[in-house]
Amino acid sequence: MEIQNTNDNTFWLRFASAASVITAVILILVKAVAWFFTGSVSLLASLVDSVLDGLASVINWVAIRYSLKPADKEHRFGHGKAESLAGLVQAAFILVSGIFLVLNAIHHLKRQFVLESEWLGIGVIVFAILATLGLLTIQYTAIKKTGSVAIKADSLHYRADLLSNTAVLVALGLTAWGWPQADALIAIGIAGYMVYSARDILIEAINLLMDHELPDVTRQQITQLILQVEGVKGVHQLRTRRSGMTPIIQLHLELDKHLTLEAAHQISDQVDAAILNQFPDADILIHQDPV
Repeated sequence: MEIQNTNDNTFWLRFASAASVITAVILILVKAVAWFFTGSVSLLASLVDSVLDGLASVINWVAIRYSLKPADKEHRFGHGKAESLAGLVQAAFILVSGIFLVLNAIHHLKRQFVLESEWLGIGVIVFAILATLGLLTIQYTAIKKTGSVAIKADSLHYRADLLSNTAVLVALGLTAWGWPQADALIAIGIAGYMVYSARDILIEAINLLMDHELPDVTRQQITQLILQVEGVKGVHQLRTRRSGMTPIIQLHLELDKHLTLEAAHQISDQVDAAILNQFPDADILIHQDPV
């Protein structure tokens, strides 16, 4: 993740969440019109996916703004876990919609619905693919700069949406060329992928809410930064977690027992500065142990 200042992080979080909401609203409108004229169940699957994307984007938009609030006396570690709660809600939306789409597709297979205006649907899906690619570019930049869990979850939705749009394009093409069963079968495939994608969102959200440790490579990087500071004899009881964008780092610093309090404090300040240089938004707590 790139090192960025807090103002830059805030800009990209707000920009990406707003772009997500706007894109979702546009896609819902054009897909609703196309589904009305075609009756395609695969297009309905894509429409439901876009509706869920819209709901998730609005939830993210609210959650991100709440998570950016500074710490207060009732939330001393900030409000970052609002992002993880948003991820849980998104996963629930995806699971419910996946079940709905499977049932609807089975109904269409049994009734053998005939599609109309397939080429209108194809044109709408091509537009949706281009709009989604534009949004994913914005989200990729925001994730690279901030590491936001909420934007990652939202990006997962739209990556799934990109795949589902491509599948719908194939379904409408096959239907136009005389294979009507393709529409419902591909809709079932899209639903299955949506449910599968919810798994990653669910796991990451739960890990953050359960204060899961930062990755091993990050913990090793933190340890190396600490040991490079002159006067540090060792480090133990390194504990880490994340709250939204904020890494929370706690550690016991091993120092020469003959150091004065002032000298020990200066070394601790140098350790704090070394960590903040690599993790500018970190919340750091250092306990000094004489050895």
